[in-house]
Amino acid sequence: MPMVLSNITVPLLGLVDTVVIGHLAEAYYLGGVAMGATLISLLFWLLGFLRMSTTGLAAQAFGADDGQRLLRVLARALLLAWGLALLVLALHRPLTELAFYLAGGSDEVQHYGREYVMVRIWSAPAALTNLVLLGWLLGNQDARAPMWLLILGNGVNILLDIWFVMGLGWQVKGAAAASVLADYVATLLGAWLVWRTLRRRQLVPAAGFWRALCHRAALRRLLGLNRDIFIRALCLQLTFAFMTFQAARLGDAVVAANAVLMNFLMFISYGLDGFAYAVEAMVGKAVGQGGRRRFRLACGLNLFWGAVVAVLFALLFALAGEAMIVRITSIDVVREQAFRYLPWLVAMPLVACWCFILDGIFIGTTRGREMRDMMLISTLGVFFPVWWLAQPLGNHGLWLAMLCFMAARGLTLGWAWWRLDGKGHFYRAVRADGES
Repeated sequence: MPMVLSNITVPLLGLVDTVVIGHLAEAYYLGGVAMGATLISLLFWLLGFLRMSTTGLAAQAFGADDGQRLLRVLARALLLAWGLALLVLALHRPLTELAFYLAGGSDEVQHYGREYVMVRIWSAPAALTNLVLLGWLLGNQDARAPMWLLILGNGVNILLDIWFVMGLGWQVKGAAAASVLADYVATLLGAWLVWRTLRRRQLVPAAGFWRALCHRAALRRLLGLNRDIFIRALCLQLTFAFMTFQAARLGDAVVAANAVLMNFLMFISYGLDGFAYAVEAMVGKAVGQGGRRRFRLACGLNLFWGAVVAVLFALLFALAGEAMIVRITSIDVVREQAFRYLPWLVAMPLVACWCFILDGIFIGTTRGREMRDMMLISTLGVFFPVWWLAQPLGNHGLWLAMLCFMAARGLTLGWAWWRLDGKGHFYRAVRADGES
């Protein structure tokens, strides 16, 4: 529950962005923030393997009570995160121009989208470091530290957002600057939380630590796991980015309405990801201990309570969705479009809840290859074919494709789980860190 509550602050931040920008005079401000934020989210979520692999590997080391392995997981992940951050900053201009060239949309939406990205990109070092620190703390079975990390970072972001945009009148650049400063504040807190954990458990590098850190086989296997999770994240973010960019081709009002509704989808995603985070840590620990009963209990509990929360989300959007839209934006044409597509968000949590928690199970067991394969099937075999066939439906076709994509993810991962569990292999660790 700490992870569910803290995770909800992430889409709450996006909602505040939408509210403060959505009350400016024109729809293209909101469309620009939606497009710019989508590009940044695409980039950082593509690198989300930093958190996922760190959580699974740290949880397995924790379950095996191997303190030196825990230290090596942290050090390798931080070195990888900092290297990737430097690469992002070096290449951000050509990547941004390519993305906006492919995205389409009106000149105004493109202009303000670029403004957002060129400021927000400077949070990359902090954002990637935070992914590692969050994953490592979760792997140590500590739900409270990541909760405070997320709540503080997003809380600071929300306050600065309101101040910069509504108080100082910085518009789109203000929303981006608030996110940059909040990411660095969260990094300082995360570093202190990790240091506290190391001190409490008296974890210091032992003899041969640095040599083991650079062990060639361990690095190769770690990169292989991260590669598989990266491909999985690429497919996932491709679908979300495609939703925004394709909606931009349908008009400013449609892309702005989808920006409002995508906030609801983010509430669903991050709320259910709280259970995914929990099951990652729980099954990773069970794998480290070699306990099949603990593994199955962790899976069952999280699947059940995840379904309960999904029903609550569906009821919330069914009963209060229109009232929420009215409070998010004052632009009449955006409200009308959002009302039209709201029913898709009522159905979404009931269909999507399974795939989020199954993702967590596969991350905790560090089975990146199966996650990658099932995501490729869901994206290339379901999302894009459904959208192609449903193009005459316009924006309804986009939302239909997203609903079918979420269903396919749950079904394919469920099939992979059934196949592996039937052979008695699923709860056993994949030695992705190259260590015994």
